[in-house]
Amino acid sequence: MQIKRISASEYNLVIALFNSYRVFYKQEPDLALAESYIKARLQNNESVIFVAMVNEEPAGFTQLYPRLSSVRAAKNWLLNDLYVDEKHRKLGIGEALIKAAMDFARNDGATFVVLETAVDNYTAQSLYEAIGFVKQKSDGSFFTYQIQL
Repeated sequence: MQIKRISASEYNLVIALFNSYRVFYKQEPDLALAESYIKARLQNNESVIFVAMVNEEPAGFTQLYPRLSSVRAAKNWLLNDLYVDEKHRKLGIGEALIKAAMDFARNDGATFVVLETAVDNYTAQSLYEAIGFVKQKSDGSFFTYQIQL
């Protein structure tokens, strides 16, 4: 397995995964929308995306968005998307992607990474808590987790 940050020209590596991620969250499949969205985020420098490659095949991805704080005069990161293709689950890919995201955020000077997951996504919650994320709050549909770097 190789984890790599993708450039704007490599957006195609995560289109199908992003589409599957959206379907997981009960959205209609739409590859054209997935392509347009990912391409725009990368071209506009609005997100950072890491992809896990297994035998030269994209197996999972994570996407981070910057969170700016005027009071802290700092930039931290929101790990907004994490998805591993079903046939590649239980191989440590999700954990490797999260750790790559945390390393990136730490090297960028961030003090924390925050994320949200559905209240019924028990597998993700177990992973986040095993890595050291702390549950912060719930809006009834999603839990917020944070980890200090």
